[in-house]
Amino acid sequence: MDVNHGAAERVTRNRAFTALAVTLAIQAFTSLAATATSVLAPEIARDIGLPTKLIGVFVGLVYLGSMLASLASGGYIERYGSIRVSQICVLLCGIGVALVCAPPWALVVAPVMIGLGYGPITPASSHLLVRTAPPKRMALTFSIKQTGVPLGAALAGAVMPALALALGWRGALLVVVAAGVAIALMAQSSRRALDTDLHPERRVSLATVLAPLKLIMRSSTLIELALTAFVYAAAQMCLMSFLVVYLTEALGASLLAAGLALTAANLGGIVGRISWGAVADRWVKPRRMLGILGVIAGCCGVATASFDASWPHPALLAICALFGASAIGWNGVQLAEIARHAPPGQAGAITGAAGFVTFAGVVMGPPAFAALAAVSGSYGTGFVVFGATSLACGLWLLRR
Repeated sequence: MDVNHGAAERVTRNRAFTALAVTLAIQAFTSLAATATSVLAPEIARDIGLPTKLIGVFVGLVYLGSMLASLASGGYIERYGSIRVSQICVLLCGIGVALVCAPPWALVVAPVMIGLGYGPITPASSHLLVRTAPPKRMALTFSIKQTGVPLGAALAGAVMPALALALGWRGALLVVVAAGVAIALMAQSSRRALDTDLHPERRVSLATVLAPLKLIMRSSTLIELALTAFVYAAAQMCLMSFLVVYLTEALGASLLAAGLALTAANLGGIVGRISWGAVADRWVKPRRMLGILGVIAGCCGVATASFDASWPHPALLAICALFGASAIGWNGVQLAEIARHAPPGQAGAITGAAGFVTFAGVVMGPPAFAALAAVSGSYGTGFVVFGATSLACGLWLLRR
């Protein structure tokens, strides 16, 4: 009996590890695909003769596609499985990145295609991890998986400029496409073991797409978590989308130096996500943890707006890292809370509906940031405004 029990525990641990590893790799790639164009924006804009500020519109279109795909993903995940849906999404992201290399008219289609691939990734992984993660380490597991977002963005900041110098920006993007194909093929080996709860009879309709959103509206806890994600995601994407452009245009930093700052922010996000997940599992209530992170991100937004050429480079990198730890590090704690409060068997659908609200903030954030920069003539204004919204949301959570 003890031998059988031990074998069963090993199988369970191995399954949990495999699920986490595969979802982490997929999350990292899709984040890389969504961020690569932002990192190379100065080079792309210079080559094709477009204003750099239009990157805000590009990012907005990416997350408009993500917003719609996230809401509609629940039925497809239940019908085809988390891994199969994720594989398709990786390939969609690859197609979108390839379209950036096409004639300029494709820049309207490319971000939407990337978004359609990016949106269902988190609901698919939540649907899988809520079944495989140890309950006592739920926030930590989700946070580790969500480190794929800053990990992918950090890779973009560290690798894409160097690839662009060696291969040109089009060659650098095609390397990303090849990596996506490899990731999709790698995930196939785990599908039989992980996609075990398929419902082939499930049909997708407008009613089934909207049902999880209605469930969220009936729960004060889920509404609170969704609105928090709306505010925090807007600030997060403004940081990730505009930090490189801000440092190169306003401070005259080189593309490599600005890419290093973005890497510091995303490495901070990686460390933060793991740390905050462990803290939320053991010592601090998750929603209080989210409030603290909002306050820290707000202060960092104001500090970032004050950057100038006199700042020591180590101090600038330290602020970027702390900004990333807070403005990027919140997501795993929030997703674990969403999954905990979802009805049994509906974690993917509820996460997708909550993601619809989250991506709404992302869709509104970068274009609003770009508009603030255009009107005020300063990227610093955008960092102050979005820092203030994070601060206000954090204080609201702490008060509640």
